[in-house]
Amino acid sequence: MAIVNSIYHNLRGDRSIWFIVAVLAVFSILAVYSASGSMAFKYHDGNTTYYLVRQILFIAAGLGLMYVCYLLHYMQYARFAPVLLIIAVPLLLYTVGFGTQFNSARRWITVPWIDQTFQTSDFAKLALIIFIAKSLSVKQDFIKDFNSAFVPLIIPIVLVCGLIALPDASTAILLFTTCMLMMFVGRVSLKYIALLIIIGIAVTSIIIIIGKFFPDLGRVTTWIARIQAYVDPTADPNGMYQITQSKIAIANGGWFGVGPGNSMQKDFLPSAYADFIYAVICEEYGLVGSFVILALYVWLLFRCISIVTKCPKAFGAILAMGLCLNLVIHAMANMAVSVHLVPVTGLTLPLVSMGGTSVLFTCVSLGVILSVSKYVEEARLQQVELEQIEVRDANSI
Repeated sequence: MAIVNSIYHNLRGDRSIWFIVAVLAVFSILAVYSASGSMAFKYHDGNTTYYLVRQILFIAAGLGLMYVCYLLHYMQYARFAPVLLIIAVPLLLYTVGFGTQFNSARRWITVPWIDQTFQTSDFAKLALIIFIAKSLSVKQDFIKDFNSAFVPLIIPIVLVCGLIALPDASTAILLFTTCMLMMFVGRVSLKYIALLIIIGIAVTSIIIIIGKFFPDLGRVTTWIARIQAYVDPTADPNGMYQITQSKIAIANGGWFGVGPGNSMQKDFLPSAYADFIYAVICEEYGLVGSFVILALYVWLLFRCISIVTKCPKAFGAILAMGLCLNLVIHAMANMAVSVHLVPVTGLTLPLVSMGGTSVLFTCVSLGVILSVSKYVEEARLQQVELEQIEVRDANSI
């Protein structure tokens, strides 16, 4: 108890976010250990401990990165923004042309010597959000003309989202939506947001045409098949297999679930440890457990809104809001797929699904948000101290 109290008093920033991260990390370890059983039997001779240890190591590494990002003053990220974006674009280009292919998609590059894959879109999302936050904060007072909106905002958004869309349309759409909301929060004229939407539609059309002629560069046929399966399940019975198994898992869970590790559908759900881990949680922890997960992400959103309203600097407010929206929208989309509210995508549940770069960059985003909240808290404490000094001075007169 003494150790817990010590940690609680030493951690600055929004303690609710620290708590949310801790609970999601625990859910991640339990759910991944349970859901990865079939994959362990397929690739590691039934050694289920392998994926448990792997997830614990990634969670630990992610929390370490989160703490480092939390310690760094958030204004430092504004300095890194152009460099991060310059690195992100070539990485995405390399991924599209020479990336490691898995399930007919090139989303990863293999890091030499350590033989581990790296999903470049996770890095690009972070780089773009930081860059847009900096551009919006610098041009707050004069982002009403075409040049100030088009060059520093629209071009980077369309370029990065377009490159991500070739192998991963769902991630690109969510990032595009996040950037639009950031522009709205940053008080960009609605006509330029409308222009961004029009250009986005045009680029999507071009990508579809490219995908028709060069199937290796895109997944257009997969997008169409998933949309058709969502609109008309009888059109593609095989495409509805995942959703059917997910619905069975949710139904089996009832109110309180079948208990940790007792999911039956995890052996039938493709990517139960990643894309459909929410269905496994619903089965093992019931509707109560699933609502807890949903409530944690909603709580995170409200805590970030609180940070934004109190942050005195535009960059910190827009940065925290952008990173939070990216995580929460991503989570909502993943959960919406499991309950068949939207077509099937390849999205993971942030900080819960099994993953390497996904877990690490989610933690980096949370660390940056906590850095902003720490500054907000320090500014509030300084204001309180100044008010107390003024009161003492007034009383002494």
